[in-house]
Amino acid sequence: MWTLAGQGWGRGRALAAWVTEAARVGLLGPRLASRAPDRCCSSADRKEKIDMSCFPVENIRNFSIIAHVDHGKSTLADRLLELTGAIAKTKNNKQVLDKLQVERERGITVKAQTASLFYNCEGKQYLLNLIDTPGHVDFSYEVSRSLSACQGVLLVVDANEGIQAQTVANFFLAFEAQLSIIPVINKIDLKNADPERVEKQIEKVFDIPGDECIKISAKLGTNVESVLDAVIKRIPFPKAHCRNPLRALVFDSTFDQYRGVIANVALFDGVVSKGDKIVSAHTQKTYEVNEVGVLNPNEQPTHKLYAGQVGYLIAGMKDVTEAQIGDTLYLHKQPVEPLPGFKSAKPMVFAGVYPTDQSEYNNLKSAIERLTLNDSSVTVHRDSSLALGAGWRLGFLGLLHMEVFNQRLEQEYNASVILTTPTVPYKAVLSSAKLIKEYREKEITVINPAQFPDKSKVTEYLEPVVLGTIITPNEYTGKIMMLCQARRAVQKNMIFIDQNRVMLKYLFPLNEIVVDFYDSLKSLSSGYASFDYEDAGYQTAELVKMDILLNGNIVEELVTVVHKDKAYSVGKAICERLKDSLPRQLFEIAIQAALGSKIIARETVKAYRKNVLAKCYGGDITRKMKLLKRQAEGKKKLRKVGNVEVPKDAFIKVLKTQTDK
Repeated sequence: MWTLAGQGWGRGRALAAWVTEAARVGLLGPRLASRAPDRCCSSADRKEKIDMSCFPVENIRNFSIIAHVDHGKSTLADRLLELTGAIAKTKNNKQVLDKLQVERERGITVKAQTASLFYNCEGKQYLLNLIDTPGHVDFSYEVSRSLSACQGVLLVVDANEGIQAQTVANFFLAFEAQLSIIPVINKIDLKNADPERVEKQIEKVFDIPGDECIKISAKLGTNVESVLDAVIKRIPFPKAHCRNPLRALVFDSTFDQYRGVIANVALFDGVVSKGDKIVSAHTQKTYEVNEVGVLNPNEQPTHKLYAGQVGYLIAGMKDVTEAQIGDTLYLHKQPVEPLPGFKSAKPMVFAGVYPTDQSEYNNLKSAIERLTLNDSSVTVHRDSSLALGAGWRLGFLGLLHMEVFNQRLEQEYNASVILTTPTVPYKAVLSSAKLIKEYREKEITVINPAQFPDKSKVTEYLEPVVLGTIITPNEYTGKIMMLCQARRAVQKNMIFIDQNRVMLKYLFPLNEIVVDFYDSLKSLSSGYASFDYEDAGYQTAELVKMDILLNGNIVEELVTVVHKDKAYSVGKAICERLKDSLPRQLFEIAIQAALGSKIIARETVKAYRKNVLAKCYGGDITRKMKLLKRQAEGKKKLRKVGNVEVPKDAFIKVLKTQTDK
């Protein structure tokens, strides 16, 4: 029994296997033997398998729900699941497809989730594959991946708030992918809802006729049936052929401790069934399919999956690196042209991740590997620090993405980590041929500020810029323009969507918006403004490397890269935080921020001081002066020989993301 448990079965499974074997060889009495599980009957076999062959390609519709944050995507998905009988109709059906703890706590969708719905329309049985997507800008990579498995989208817009920044961004993602777009105006039951105004906004911004909009209330279930009818009538069926050799696109994957990698696949051609031998176009490894099925919304095994269908596939991939998202799977000895896959995600924000205790390094490494399988947009580079030990520098798509990743590490893998202040990737154009030969390229990317090259080695520095879209009510326009100017932004466009709302387009330096811009924007606009951004390349900037010195010695972990104009304010803030965090010594500690040899900010941690005059009761002043002079000389000597070691908790306080901002 324990041998089996040691091989990763878990005690429960090992005990069940032992009981089954004991019943078979007659070690148990007839009463206990009758209760022993049947060895041949796996959990997959106990479920009733669906025959997917009764859904020809003409009766399949693959679609996504896209919208801005909190416009009702997940609520609409719940109603569609109820309407098609996938889940029972109860009051507890709230965000059924949001399965992660972090999603339920924050009330947002982080992972795109798939569900196959069976719907009868005009006497025909249809298979509708629905993908619920996230709405926040940081998870737009999830949205673009989901759209690759679809032929159409439901664009949900709030009847109260109207078109928001992420609505515009998601519309253009679907438009570029040449998908059919069905506009859905949600929350018509709200007191301040104005569907007619939103209809005009959709017509003006997206050039979609107002009569194509479907007005619904997903919360109350009003008019939701017409959404399903529109999906069947207005979204085309997938162009797929069962007779062609198998071509399946892996668009998402998760890791199961017992079954290995579970890959979510969209079949573009062919058929796949249990027992088939498949090959990964990326790794060229061959696997045997153990199980195929659909998500309804829970796993439902099937005999086969056919062209045009979306489902899951388990093929004994045990290593997390084997299931690459965007990979093409095909049958053994039937090679095909691989599908285009996905544009690799471009990280916008980098942060150092270190275990709180170095003995936890291997556990954290395993946790990061498994989580990056499920979230392929995170990039991982090994890193080490004198103060914090061995760790990683991870690249994220944004600040919320970084927070959610950290929360998932803690909740799903019980990992306790130190997360440093986020930085952005800079570029430096090298000046001499010798340096170009050394680095093997003219333009180098710097993701760790400590490795930022000196001005003498480069001709120019480049910083990343983004094109930001802000949609706000008119009365806040002036305040928001001042905020953007303070963040070194350049205005590109200004469009009035209707009488009350305006859309502003600005070119922002990424490091100006990465930490607290979104919070400042929400505060200025009483929460009404929405913000979205897209990558706009790099621009020349006057960047400087700022060192932090303690008694004249540089502290490598606290080196930062800032714009020349912001150097003083940033340096002053770090010095003040360090002053509050460093423990006092028997000698004075000078905390300085320096640009090269020029000191731009200073704070002093006062020394502990013994009262040497305590024993003097009156007497001549010269005696007191003599004692004070001797004390000052001792402090001076101590300062020369004494080293300031920054304790780990002081580093954590200074390097950690500032939650009070």
